[in-house]
Amino acid sequence: MTLDWQRATEVAQSITAQWQGEEQPGGAVALFDGNQLRALCCSGLADLAQGTPFSADSVVRFASVTKHLFASLITGPLADVIALDDRLAQHLPQLRGPSGQVTVGQALDMTARLHDLRETLSLLGLSVYNATQSDDLLAFVAALDKLNYSAGREISYSNTGYRLVEEALKAKGIVFAERLQRHICQPLDIHLWAPETWFDIVPGLVPGYWRSDSGWQLASAGLHLSASGSVRDLSTWLQTLLRDEEPGRGILARLTATRQLTDGRVTGYGLGVAHSRFGDVHWVGHGGSHAGYKSYFLLDPQRGVGLALVANREDVSTYDCALRIMAVLTGQTLPQPGHSLMPGLYVAENGSEWLEISGNNACWLGVTETLYPSEDGAISLSSHLPMQLRQKGTVIDGEIGHAAKRFVLPHRDDSLAQAQGRWFCPEWRSEWVIEGDRLVMGVGPSAPVASLECLGQGRLLATAQDGPWEKRFALHIEGNNMTFLLNRSRVVTARRGDIHWA
Repeated sequence: MTLDWQRATEVAQSITAQWQGEEQPGGAVALFDGNQLRALCCSGLADLAQGTPFSADSVVRFASVTKHLFASLITGPLADVIALDDRLAQHLPQLRGPSGQVTVGQALDMTARLHDLRETLSLLGLSVYNATQSDDLLAFVAALDKLNYSAGREISYSNTGYRLVEEALKAKGIVFAERLQRHICQPLDIHLWAPETWFDIVPGLVPGYWRSDSGWQLASAGLHLSASGSVRDLSTWLQTLLRDEEPGRGILARLTATRQLTDGRVTGYGLGVAHSRFGDVHWVGHGGSHAGYKSYFLLDPQRGVGLALVANREDVSTYDCALRIMAVLTGQTLPQPGHSLMPGLYVAENGSEWLEISGNNACWLGVTETLYPSEDGAISLSSHLPMQLRQKGTVIDGEIGHAAKRFVLPHRDDSLAQAQGRWFCPEWRSEWVIEGDRLVMGVGPSAPVASLECLGQGRLLATAQDGPWEKRFALHIEGNNMTFLLNRSRVVTARRGDIHWA
């Protein structure tokens, strides 16, 4: 087994070199085996106002990289407190409906089909910037006790499962941040933090940035459950997983164990980790994305090597970067993006979904994946949104998230004209107004505005901007009801007409 550390380091340096100059944010890449850091590549600025260089010790928000830390505790030190086969309602009795029947394991392996809280709130008109409180969010989930579809039928990414399991621990007096220190940080003498909200103080945290038309902007978000730390300390922890030594003993085996849908089909997502498979390659890792921060770690357990990448900027394609570095390190050839699908916008033959093929990408209900050639069409390499798509004339069929799909070309009609007017969701005091090809959602001068495109048969495609992110979602009008559909949230329904608020 030959490992090319020099070439891998050169690739990492070529990535970080793009962040040099012109006073731009930066990041760091660490390459390591189980025993030592083989390379640290850093570039750009940690703080644009102060001009501080980004280093291996710069502290960033990990975002969803946190999931593997959380799952490590759930399946290890806390396994006698909460079990993967437990129903959520056993620990959160306020979840009386279908959400409460989801198991802890399903909540963590992305088969629960819980709606994503932040995505649902965004459809009600709340921006990524709006702060929320954990007690209020739990009450909201309990009141809006719906699933996007029956749990266990397909895989689709959502943060809500992790939030609910965290709330189940809090109900027992167990705080994730405290257990992170006790079971991981203190034994390794590293510094990771898990603040309750974005606005809590994190020692050494560098600002996150996103680029607007007028230049780099400071990022903020009303989010919960994100650990923070440096690439150096994250790598120290990941090395213990590769060595299979305390406090990381047995963790990789637990997190990467086979997870299945209710029909027995195996998924590619474990517990806080995603499997990357192509050819003979089998790597595991996970990414994270917050407003202004990006992160990824990727491990090759068989060879005992890995990498971690962090950045305080929004525009880094961390998964692609990680694949490139790991491929060179291990002597693998990556598949090249591409496909033979016909570009354009498609709609579900039955239902409300839409799919757009553009360049080497497929965008389904607002989430985009890179496509790669397959024997009879195109696939994605993503484990949390696997795609297998085939072109048959003007039809695209296949699977997305392990669920069968069939898309056809849209037939424009008068759906946009039928949608005109005011729409309400009185239980959440929300209002939407459709005038012409514009949808106004929220209140006051900060209300997001989306442009609308007709997809036919009562379906519209909305496109809005929420801070650094473009948001595309579907509207499906049936009589006096209008359902909002995002990849991660399909539970918001509005009603037409005059509403007298309670």
